[in-house]
Amino acid sequence: MHTGLVRITSALVDPALLDLPWNVPLEEWPAAHLVALPQGISRHIVRFVKLNETVYALKETRERIAEKEYDLLRALERIDFPAVEAVAIVNDRQDDDGQPLESVLITRHLQFSLPYRALFSHTLRPETMNRLLDALAALIVRMHLTGFSWGDCSLSNTLFRRDAGAFAAYLVDAETGNLYPKLSEGQRSEDIEILRLNIFGECLDLQAAELLHEAIDPEAVVDDIVARYERLWHEVTYEQEVRRDARHDIEGRIRRLNELGFDVAEVDMSTVDGGYRVRPKVVDAGYHTRRLLRLTGLDAEENQARQLLNDLDAYRAESDLVDEQQAAHRWLTEVFEPVVRAVPANLRRKLEPQEIFSQIIQHKWLLSERAGRDVGMGPAVQSYLTDVLAHKPDEQAVLGVEVSALTDGEQADDVDAAITR
Repeated sequence: MHTGLVRITSALVDPALLDLPWNVPLEEWPAAHLVALPQGISRHIVRFVKLNETVYALKETRERIAEKEYDLLRALERIDFPAVEAVAIVNDRQDDDGQPLESVLITRHLQFSLPYRALFSHTLRPETMNRLLDALAALIVRMHLTGFSWGDCSLSNTLFRRDAGAFAAYLVDAETGNLYPKLSEGQRSEDIEILRLNIFGECLDLQAAELLHEAIDPEAVVDDIVARYERLWHEVTYEQEVRRDARHDIEGRIRRLNELGFDVAEVDMSTVDGGYRVRPKVVDAGYHTRRLLRLTGLDAEENQARQLLNDLDAYRAESDLVDEQQAAHRWLTEVFEPVVRAVPANLRRKLEPQEIFSQIIQHKWLLSERAGRDVGMGPAVQSYLTDVLAHKPDEQAVLGVEVSALTDGEQADDVDAAITR
């Protein structure tokens, strides 16, 4: 489409995009058009705008880079990879004097997500950091299995969302990436070396800004993330020798991979002396996510999906329902939806419905342990809403706040309090 001298290429047309001041550099956009959201360090100017209840991230860059990243993000979306959603590219921008301005890549802001600078700060607990490193390692393993070479693995290019006590990591910046049918060992090793250098530098930056807890050693963080990646990569890809009388070990390997969240499409097997050599073909992460979506239509993060499926399976067993689809429908209408509807409107911005339900399940278990009996879902819901959720800050988005109203440090502290409370 064309609006004056501006050309907009869009996957999902939002007419409100036409009303934005494209003749002004992003750095000079008036606060009336912007919303304040925590963001990491970027080599480009990035701003957030809210149009028709949707928040978009706008990044100024060169036209060729914007088009490449747009195409890559669209390709990753088609294979259901965890990355931000590309919305549009704005080209042919000029200021009021006719001088050319850089292109703008528009992505949909990932709700309930937080950048690393809001997480790796004063109140970050060691167990929280461990969950973040696990999420980043899982993202990179999934990326490499997909054939995507990032070229700039870093915390700055990642967003994190809650996932039932853990975190899920999402790729934000893909401008240096490339998608191949399969990565070579050299390409994979290069990505990990870039990861090592970038994270070490980011930790040093946080340390210099006094945003890194004194107990956190940047070198230890780097070694830890690489070790976590290598362990997970080995579990997902290694060849296993199985004795002829221990075929159940093959099923056990597949179950372990499923528990890690990876789907197995097929198993390559060859005979060796006294047994078999086995290599599962892992096709993608999201085993529990896809099963939950197939059974209930609910879209959740992997750990959330695992918890919801466990609750569904328990409901099915208690109800003596043989048919899985019937049990899923009844669980959805008799358990999940009533719990979500019980959350008052003023509390629904605090967490996603799937995360709220996951936390209620954990809260119910804690209450039952203390009481020495099953307290039931109803009392657990009321207790959680009153004693837990009501005291949590909103995590959906920091909307309606002028950009100048918060300093970077205040934004980080505010969001970090939310994530560690």
